[in-house]
Amino acid sequence: MLAIQAHRGGDADAIEDQIFSEKYLLERPLLAAIRRDKPPVLLIDEIDRADDGVRGVPARTASDFQVSIPELGTISATTIPHVVLTSNGTRELSDALRRRCLYHYVDYPDVDREARIIMARIDGVDASLSLQIARMVENIRKEELRKVPGVAETLDWAAALVGLDVRDLHDAPEVVHETLMCLLKTHEDKSRVTREVTERLLGKVA
Repeated sequence: MLAIQAHRGGDADAIEDQIFSEKYLLERPLLAAIRRDKPPVLLIDEIDRADDGVRGVPARTASDFQVSIPELGTISATTIPHVVLTSNGTRELSDALRRRCLYHYVDYPDVDREARIIMARIDGVDASLSLQIARMVENIRKEELRKVPGVAETLDWAAALVGLDVRDLHDAPEVVHETLMCLLKTHEDKSRVTREVTERLLGKVA
């Protein structure tokens, strides 16, 4: 339709200017954050999984306090957002990005805290089973694994055990071993944690 209007004598430049105007701009979170009247908190999750070009955007924004949009030009920040970046360490972050960040390492929760997380997130699990699950996961994390299970995997495993009506890990060692696939995410890790290893680790769970 736009092409027809231009062919019939319409102003093609005016049409292009209208299309590439702010009226048709889809405002993404980064742009929205720097245009707030009050500084917001901007969470950029798992920055290490983004492409190289995308990972450079937060660094440039934090340095210049502006965003460049080819069709509109450069938009300067009204306020400077508080940016929180998370990374799982799958790829190294650039020195430029690290230089502009305060680094804080978040370790796995201790047994008591992870048990409380299980109870808060999984319906039908009691304190005793939650504590057993948290202790078993702690033991598994000490094994030589390629991919150490995180809290998300713990919750998946707890949900599976509750769904299978397990009330005590010691009463269902076979089920415990078979459901470890909820925790172990590589073929190598699953091969390492044999039934004998499961029994050994289960023996450490009070």
